[in-house]
Amino acid sequence: MQKDSFMKIADLVDHIATTTDTSKTDTRKVLDALIEAMTAAAKAGDEITLPNFGKFKVREVAAREGRNPATGATIQIAASRKLAFTPAKALKDSLND
Repeated sequence: MQKDSFMKIADLVDHIATTTDTSKTDTRKVLDALIEAMTAAAKAGDEITLPNFGKFKVREVAAREGRNPATGATIQIAASRKLAFTPAKALKDSLND
């Protein structure tokens, strides 16, 4: 892939369907179910581990003060939950092959 390119969902479906010799429709259903299951797990605060790929983990970010860049005024930034991704060693190593 080029530096400014990205894989779209249709590209991913095409690749998986071709690799696994399944229909694009069935592949899309499986991919949608995977995303739905991962979303539900993340909402519940569960850690999602995909061996050789990485971990998705919900992190709590505390409320804090920030600055409005336009006015310089101090503002309060509310606490929130963020989804963090930590790549597995196998994935990191494969990027440098």
